[in-house]
Amino acid sequence: MKAQNKDTYAGFYDLPGGRINVDEFEVPLPDILRREVWEEISNIQYDLNPHPVAVARHLIPASISVHKRAVHVLYLLYEGLYKKGEVTISREHTGFMWVDPRSMELERYLKSGNLEGMRMYLNK
Repeated sequence: MKAQNKDTYAGFYDLPGGRINVDEFEVPLPDILRREVWEEISNIQYDLNPHPVAVARHLIPASISVHKRAVHVLYLLYEGLYKKGEVTISREHTGFMWVDPRSMELERYLKSGNLEGMRMYLNK
């Protein structure tokens, strides 16, 4: 999904995802992942691999952080196999595209944690 211009990924693409809500700490991770997918790209059907396929890091600078300080983020990346349904992106993004990450120049589309995670995923 194409990131908004005010985002740390401005000019690049972002992977669907998000944070665990405070009241979700005891909720099974697959349920949280389903909620995030629904919020980011709508009610599509997919098969989820319930085990992380990559780990990555991302820094949100203090200048754009709602916390007014730098925030260090650890990503756990999961793999989903799209089955069917119409993708409708959230207002947090400006567009999307389907790609084969094995046949593209990753640095043109991804950066920071997304790039690190995708590289780890592809090198497994």
